[in-house]
Amino acid sequence: MARHLALFPVGAEVRVVRRERLEEFRRTWQLHHPLDEEQIPHGGTIARIAAVSFYHGDALYTLEKVPGVWHEACLAPAHTSHAV
Repeated sequence: MARHLALFPVGAEVRVVRRERLEEFRRTWQLHHPLDEEQIPHGGTIARIAAVSFYHGDALYTLEKVPGVWHEACLAPAHTSHAV
C-alpha cells in the first residue's frame, strides 16, 4: 500500500495563506473538502497542526483554534528563512 506524505507534521506551525489566495482557491477548487466561508477571514493566521488526514492522496489538515479542514495548498510554513 502506498504511503502518503504530508508537507507539515502534527505540531508544526503554519501560516494560512492570505485571504486573496483563499478566495481564489475557494472559487476554483471543484473537488472534495471545499473551503467554507467561515475559513476565509483566517487568511494570514499562524496556527499549529492538530491533525493530518488524507483523502484520495491529498493531505488535509486540522488546525488548533482555527475552524475547518485545510488543504495543503492553503498553508505555508509559519516562518520562512531569509538566509542568502
